[in-house]
Amino acid sequence: MKQKADHQKADEISETELLHHVRLSINTKFQNWVLFKNGTYIIFEQADEISNLERKALKLIKQFGPVYTERSEDFDVTDLKNTEGWIVSGHGYGIYTYVSPQEIKSKKPDTTIIGLYGRGKRDLDGRNPIIIHINRQNYPQRDHEK
Repeated sequence: MKQKADHQKADEISETELLHHVRLSINTKFQNWVLFKNGTYIIFEQADEISNLERKALKLIKQFGPVYTERSEDFDVTDLKNTEGWIVSGHGYGIYTYVSPQEIKSKKPDTTIIGLYGRGKRDLDGRNPIIIHINRQNYPQRDHEK
């Protein structure tokens, strides 16, 4: 097993692992999405109508990402079939957060624990949005991405 970087906590997953699991969690018919540092991602079904996915994603995560205690939001937790972990969805269409089993302390976590953890990650992405990947169908790669 690889050692994690000194700055990475034992319960965190690397950006490479995160991207891998998110790719496997998204239905392949959705080719346009943006992934944030803490695991929140936004799927764009009508991306042809959006000239700048990055700008649109930042607008949406700032609007729907932060969690406010005075607003009790419902969330759904979905077990993943193509990879390990869960997806937490909630307020804001097309916005999901990936939660890895290694991030959850319990051996058999219930949906409330997973959901609250996912909401916490989404809150982090909403308050300090850092995009780590943009996936766009037919999007020309830059030289350094090839």
